[in-house]
Amino acid sequence: MKSFHFNRSARIIKRNEFVYLSNKGQKLKNEHFIAAVGPGRSNITRLGITVTKKIGCAATRNRIKRFTREYFRLNRHRIQGNWDINIIARQKASAISSKIAFSSLEKLFDDLAKESNYKEYIIDFY
Repeated sequence: MKSFHFNRSARIIKRNEFVYLSNKGQKLKNEHFIAAVGPGRSNITRLGITVTKKIGCAATRNRIKRFTREYFRLNRHRIQGNWDINIIARQKASAISSKIAFSSLEKLFDDLAKESNYKEYIIDFY
């Protein structure tokens, strides 16, 4: 049975880890989100979420973060290996429904799940 917990160890928390992914991570983009991805620094895939004040009020930002956490919690088992992923919300994400958010995140995670794109990248990352 798979575990669907999303505890503190599955989160990117420290600012320097966000900055490191922003500078060194490979970017995957779509209409609503950007994912900065790099090899994991721990033994599990971890998620960080960035939603700036430009997106909207606190309720809007929290809703986007809630959608992103829920999608990751339910679908993290699809990602092979250990990755650090920072999901950055774009301006268009402010007005989307949960269904559209999950669809958009699914496209990003499908790209990430294709390990063949990242084999050369892992060597160049360090």
